[in-house]
Amino acid sequence: MNVDWGQVLVVVGVLVPSVILHEVSHGVVALFYGDDTAKQAGRLTLNPVRHIDPFGTLILPALLALSGLGAFGYAKPVPVRPNRLRHPRQHSLYVSLAGPAVNVALVLVAVGVYRSFFEPVRLGDSVFLDPSLPARIVFFFGFVNVILAVFNLLPIPPLDGSAVIERVLPQRWWPAWLKVQKWSMGILLLLVLALPGALSTVLRPALDLYARVL
Repeated sequence: MNVDWGQVLVVVGVLVPSVILHEVSHGVVALFYGDDTAKQAGRLTLNPVRHIDPFGTLILPALLALSGLGAFGYAKPVPVRPNRLRHPRQHSLYVSLAGPAVNVALVLVAVGVYRSFFEPVRLGDSVFLDPSLPARIVFFFGFVNVILAVFNLLPIPPLDGSAVIERVLPQRWWPAWLKVQKWSMGILLLLVLALPGALSTVLRPALDLYARVL
């Protein structure tokens, strides 16, 4: 199997800060609404070491890569205590959506930089992205953030999009919802591994739109 290690390094290099900014944004918004749990835990930092989950960030991606099952992983979630927010139900929604919102903002930054400084390469009737290293870095920075935004907006616990469902659920359904959340990471992992085609179908329109905009 031939691996383009240069591209792997570029993707990892843009993925790490993107994931960190995603996670930190949750804590920053929670702090704005009255919960300083993340701040007290030292998680409002860009230091990647503080956001590493031994299993989700290191062991799981390595096992999946070595087994040929693709790549999937996660950072340590930023701690948030909804009961400390001024309006727990509404502000919890804002805290959850802060991460995808940051990813969307980073996509817009990538688009702006790419269109301002780089040009597509035209070969006959075909159009290719600028192959230079700076252009590839900017391209993959936006590419990774499109995936992070769309994936995290899926309404499946523990992804951020599930907060929308939680916000509109009648309170009498909360006990059942909390039971589902206990098994949510395992359920999500099974879905990702068992239905990779479905995930690609969800991501493809957003990635195609991103490429067309560039």
